[in-house]
Amino acid sequence: MRALRIFLIVVVILGVLFVVVDRVAVHFAEGEAAGKLKTTEGLASDPDVSIKGFPFLTQVAGGTLDDVQVGIKDYDASTGTAGKSIRIQDLKADMKGVTFTGDYSSATARTATGSALISYAELLKNVDTEPTDLGLGFTGRVVNLADGGNGKIKVTLDITVPGVNAHQKVDVVSTVAVKNDSVQVHADNLPKLAGVSLIEDRFRQASDFKQAIDQLPGGIRLDRVEAAADGVEIGVAGSNVRLAG
Repeated sequence: MRALRIFLIVVVILGVLFVVVDRVAVHFAEGEAAGKLKTTEGLASDPDVSIKGFPFLTQVAGGTLDDVQVGIKDYDASTGTAGKSIRIQDLKADMKGVTFTGDYSSATARTATGSALISYAELLKNVDTEPTDLGLGFTGRVVNLADGGNGKIKVTLDITVPGVNAHQKVDVVSTVAVKNDSVQVHADNLPKLAGVSLIEDRFRQASDFKQAIDQLPGGIRLDRVEAAADGVEIGVAGSNVRLAG
């Protein structure tokens, strides 16, 4: 009995030591991966990297991590226009099937899905706010973006009324969608101003717009978008996504 008790104690101690070593190893790997990702993507601060699954060491031995979650607080994505970028907030990505080199200098995920937020203020900064000729002397420009409810955006235009030098604010409920790596905003219904029906094509030159979002981390791409209380929530997805290297 005494020998059995000693054996069980040894097994328990070895088990505890394995767990401790495993957790230390995963913490080290998360730090290394965060540092590489920060450098690769030119981030201002370290991203959050969380390696899921237990034990970690057996995953390392197999050369593939089952699930790695990455969080980036702020990321400046390219808009396709020289010198312009758009700030993406709270980017969270779930990476599956991550293969890596021994020094963590290179890592690639088989698939990745995630979400992020673009504030209305940030989206508005990149909208062309120059007055647009609406016809019949009217001009209009976008001056505000907000949640329109039911996944829609409320686009507010400032309309200059001809002859009286007056301004009228007009709210247009608009659909938001993803097309060709861009967030596209399209008015659902066009208003009448002073009882005058404006030419649709001209009005849409003022109310409708698109915002390209390019060069997201690791090669992930826009997958979906929906208007929310604080901005547009975007979904991202990709395959063979580079975490580093």
